[in-house]
Formats: sequence, structure tokens, C-alpha cells
Amino acid sequence: QVQLVESGGGLVQAGGSLRLSCAASGRTFSIYTMGWFRQAPGKEREFVAAISRSGGSTYYADSVKGRFTISRDNAKNTVYLQMNNLKPEDTAVYYCGTTRLGVVTTASDFNYWGQGTQVTVSS
Repeated sequence: QVQLVESGGGLVQAGGSLRLSCAASGRTFSIYTMGWFRQAPGKEREFVAAISRSGGSTYYADSVKGRFTISRDNAKNTVYLQMNNLKPEDTAVYYCGTTRLGVVTTASDFNYWGQGTQVTVSS
């Protein structure tokens, strides 16, 4: 069992930055691939970024590539999502998730989820 708690969301103007954090507790954090997803009202949960167990490999959705950076600190059991140059279309609830699989980008492949943190970008 893994418990995940996201934080760092908020309201920001277009072009601004936010840093999301996801703290994990429970089973050994370093055995899990970690991912960030987001869900806007009326839309399905979509992949944003993922990072391998060691942090050596990262993957991004095309819509955030070059603006978002995922990282992890296994000593702190925490994964981060640095979001720069935010756009109104980035507005959503952001969730972190874990999987024992390799780096995957489908929500159904992730086993545990946090409660989400709201990110709102105003134009």
C-alpha cells in the first residue's frame, strides 16, 4: 500500500510558474515509477510526465515538453513537477500516481493515486 499526498497547486497568471510536490509513504518509494496526470472538468485524466525508479529516464506529453520538468528525490520519498510558462489550457486537477511497471503513460497502468491538487492559470 502506498499513500500519496500532492501539494503546491494554486492560482497563477499565464506565463507564471508553479512547483508541485507529491510525498509518498508506505512501501519503498524507489521501487515505483512515478507519474503526473491531470484532469480538467469534463475531460479524461491525461498523462503529463513520468519518471523512472532511479530518475534517469523521464517522459513528457507533447503539450508540456520544454515547459514542465519532472524530478524525484528518493531519499525524501518525493516527486516534483516544475511547471514554467503556464498556459490557461494547463488548468486542471493534477494527480501523482505510482506503478510497478516501467515508464508507462496510461492512467490505468498506475495503481495508487493521490487526492489531487488544483492548478488554475488565468489569462
